[in-house]
Amino acid sequence: MFQLGKTIVSEEIIEKDFVCNLSACKGACCVEGEAGAPVTEEEVGILKQIYPRLKPYLRPEGIEAIEKQGTHVLGQSDELETPLVNGKECAYVTFTEQGIASCGIEDAYSDGAVDFRKPISCHLYPVRVQDFSEFAAVNYHRWPICSDACTLGNQLKVPVYKFVKDALVRKFGENWYTQLEKVASEMQS
Repeated sequence: MFQLGKTIVSEEIIEKDFVCNLSACKGACCVEGEAGAPVTEEEVGILKQIYPRLKPYLRPEGIEAIEKQGTHVLGQSDELETPLVNGKECAYVTFTEQGIASCGIEDAYSDGAVDFRKPISCHLYPVRVQDFSEFAAVNYHRWPICSDACTLGNQLKVPVYKFVKDALVRKFGENWYTQLEKVASEMQS
């Protein structure tokens, strides 16, 4: 672990390799698990505001889940998260013709229908950020369904922090990321 500003960062985000391999996992991270994606208070407001523009991008099952549960829910651990369809996939998930999970929010963003890409927790994955009163912990999250992403990342020699660069910059800023790159360079030499 090392400190960057008000963050404590796990060295694993520099040491481990990762590149999503959707052809292998089919986007299982949007479908597997027991809870929706974590969302922030700010994102709750954004999701409520943009929902009418997201609706054309969502599946009927997702729309039904959102209209029954809301654009977000309070999860079992009292954390804000996206609602699920029948306790399974995220209500915002869509599927390609090849059966690969996609994000209806990100699809709307790509089309210019909304200016919100997706929840930061999704954008950062496999990095997880846990906020504490004085600092934020930045960790690499291991999940067996991502073993193909680890294999591909290793083959391509792409460390986690490079794979999620845009998300880390979105979360912590360009200056923070530049400092992270310096630490990574020092660790690798």
